[in-house]
Amino acid sequence: MMAQQGHHLTGPGASVRKYDLLTALGTFALAADRSTQRRVLRLITLITARYNWTRGEFSVGRREIARLWSVDERTVKREIGALKALGFLTVKRPGARGRVTTYAVEIDAILSASAQDWDRVGPDFADRMTLMTGQGDGAVSTVVPFPGVVTDRSEWSRARMALKAADKARYQAWFQPLVRESRAADTLTLRAPSSFHADYVLTHLIGELTRAVAVAEPGIVTVEIIGPS
Repeated sequence: MMAQQGHHLTGPGASVRKYDLLTALGTFALAADRSTQRRVLRLITLITARYNWTRGEFSVGRREIARLWSVDERTVKREIGALKALGFLTVKRPGARGRVTTYAVEIDAILSASAQDWDRVGPDFADRMTLMTGQGDGAVSTVVPFPGVVTDRSEWSRARMALKAADKARYQAWFQPLVRESRAADTLTLRAPSSFHADYVLTHLIGELTRAVAVAEPGIVTVEIIGPS
């Protein structure tokens, strides 16, 4: 199996895994709204044109990205911010003294966000992607909720509708895969498809998530996120 180290895809079969990662990104985008499709297409173009897989980074100025994307620099700033909000990009080294910012593509975040769409490509693809995540703790679960219309009337169902209305792309990437596990007094427990997914939501999105749940069900004050069993 190919080694995945941090932001790197290295080892035998690395070129195939890179194409698989781009396929996962594309499939995730095609199941999303049009603005997310355009945003992820821009990311795919940036990766294929400028990403250094060996170093796990790209250093490209805003002006060059604007030319590559056929947009202005204000659009680049907005789109990079949105990709960071999705967790797909992080700043590796801030720009300073005339140097441009260096970004890393968050492979784990892409794998976690796109896992629910792997079966759309085919079972062989889903198997390869599962291998890419590794085994044991931190592996992305292949048992994920099928994306569709929420039909139950639980507090989590109501909160999900509010989160989807607020930001559809973020909802599809991070909130939709969460599954209601249990409710005990003032605490709602949700299960994430992977340990990475759970950690990301707890680190970056727990405030927004808790507020949405509290509005849907005022008796809840705490939301717990657990990884796969």
